[in-house]
Amino acid sequence: MKKLRVYLDTSVIGGCFDPEFKEWSVALMEDFRQGRYIAIVSDVIAKEIGPAPDFVQTLHTELLGLPAEVVHVDEDTISLVQHYITHGVLNQRFMNDMLHIALATIAEVDVLVSWNFKHIVRLDKIRLFNAVNLEQGYKPLTIYSPREVISYAQEE
Repeated sequence: MKKLRVYLDTSVIGGCFDPEFKEWSVALMEDFRQGRYIAIVSDVIAKEIGPAPDFVQTLHTELLGLPAEVVHVDEDTISLVQHYITHGVLNQRFMNDMLHIALATIAEVDVLVSWNFKHIVRLDKIRLFNAVNLEQGYKPLTIYSPREVISYAQEE
């Protein structure tokens, strides 16, 4: 069976150290470690992780050492983000959020996971992002929190 390619944004890495999100973020990391899913990370995450505490940076480095894919911002990414802005999905202040969406869309991941309920994991925003994606010739992007994506393998 094909392994799911899961794009995770920075909130999921940080979530491993946040009492509210730890249970599911850590379980998702274990899914990556066990090879159940393939982690898709980006240069946007690397930039956001830069000022984070060492333990967050260490987890990011571990992810990069697993079978993971790294996607990079390019002209197509910037173009898609500009379409999000033009359509009023989010404004320029939330550039990194839009970059995560665009990168995951262009990479055709199976799912993007995030704890960002204000700008990403929110039905109206998901619908707006996907309307733009379809208009621009891309497939719709599936977006969930890690809670809906983890394998729950420890309970099987």
